[in-house]
Amino acid sequence: MTDLTSLILDRIRDVPDYPQPGVLFKDITPLLADPVAFAAVVDALAGSYEVDKIVGIEARGFILAAPVAHRAGAGFVPVRKKGKLPSETLEASYDLEYGSATIEVHRDAFLPGERVLIVDDVLATGGTARAAVELVRRAGADVVAIAVLMELAFLKGRDRLVDVELHSLVVV
Repeated sequence: MTDLTSLILDRIRDVPDYPQPGVLFKDITPLLADPVAFAAVVDALAGSYEVDKIVGIEARGFILAAPVAHRAGAGFVPVRKKGKLPSETLEASYDLEYGSATIEVHRDAFLPGERVLIVDDVLATGGTARAAVELVRRAGADVVAIAVLMELAFLKGRDRLVDVELHSLVVV
């Protein structure tokens, strides 16, 4: 196991039956509390991408994407749950492992042709990431890649993202 993988996995807590019975929640708050681990994750997620904007997906994606945007010298764009953004939006609905949801982005969040990196904490079924890709593209920007802290391979989310580069720091 690489040093980064150990650094990450040693700081993620499993919480059974959250947010509902049968779901094993991956709690990243111990990782966020460790300044060395948090900095290493931000650096790794920023990678060597040349982008104009970093998208963070609500809510834990915000925590990672904002410092990644700072590190990359890029702007930060929040993708939020429906009804949370104050201006005109684009929306996309999707299914996730324990229900369905709708996310939105401001219609004017991107300039045509801007290069965008989408950042999130966990890739599970791929529904949220797929919806974020669709929103960015509908807004006229180009998705360079998706970067996630952790990929839950058994949920096969990668299968929904075959048309975009996906970088996972750890795969479990």
